[in-house]
Amino acid sequence: MDKTISVERLVRVFKLKVLTEANYLDREVTRANARRPGLEFTKFMEYFPTGHVFVLGENEIHYLKSLPEEERDEQVATLVKYGPPSIIVTDGRDDLEYLPKYCKRHHIPLLVTEDTNYEFIRKIDNFLIKELAPEIAIHGVCVNVFGIGVLVRGASGVGKSETAHSLVGRGHRLVADDIVVLKKLSPRTLLGTHNGTNKELLSLRSIGLLNVVRMYGRSAFQDESRIALDIELTKWKEDELYNDLEVETKYTEYLDVKIPSIEIQLKPGRDVVGLIEAAVNNWYLKQQGYSAKDEFIKRIEEEIDAE
Repeated sequence: MDKTISVERLVRVFKLKVLTEANYLDREVTRANARRPGLEFTKFMEYFPTGHVFVLGENEIHYLKSLPEEERDEQVATLVKYGPPSIIVTDGRDDLEYLPKYCKRHHIPLLVTEDTNYEFIRKIDNFLIKELAPEIAIHGVCVNVFGIGVLVRGASGVGKSETAHSLVGRGHRLVADDIVVLKKLSPRTLLGTHNGTNKELLSLRSIGLLNVVRMYGRSAFQDESRIALDIELTKWKEDELYNDLEVETKYTEYLDVKIPSIEIQLKPGRDVVGLIEAAVNNWYLKQQGYSAKDEFIKRIEEEIDAE
């Protein structure tokens, strides 16, 4: 089922002034990204997306005001004909004699914000993209290590939360413990966050619930992080660790987004936190085009050539 957001919620979040149709704030926004009328003013209606909030800025308002009354009314009538969930006017413009009557006729809430057009569209687009993104909840831990989002998975009791606690102790940040909400922002972007209930909380066996912000300060937590690496913690298995120069990259898919994935086997004495930090740093270097394996092979070849 597709996600929706009520116009009433937008009014609360962005502190919008309601000019008309306050009784119809339950109308639903179904599309991410606000829409600035363009083709609609040219009467090109072959493709008219529905479910978008319409945002009118200074340019649109000046354009409408410049038109003869009859043509302006025709343009506004065309704009509201397909029932956008709401029309929002930016820059504090409420001198809109011609808009209210059409919004009332079609029960479209007419709202005003003091923000400039570009400022408001940036804010509402970011909000809608995250809120309307497809999402799933998985069992695991999400941490931000060196500014990079890491999803830590593993069987119950394997030590995911304890590992997250150790990472927080090393100056990294907790995003979510136990339940991680994954949101697909684009075909290549996956965002990890908490579910609200577990915000700032970390559960440790034998200790109980900890509030990492209360214990370690605000820098110990962040609301969300783009997932760049998927790490699975598993129990130690003899003769199953790779010793290759560079392990072939594997991927795990969430919501059809591929995330580089590695397995870290646990054994008493292994520095799991250090290994996760090393994995993150190695991933980052690869994004910059550097490969330690390639450098090693190059050195070997140089030595052979020198002989």
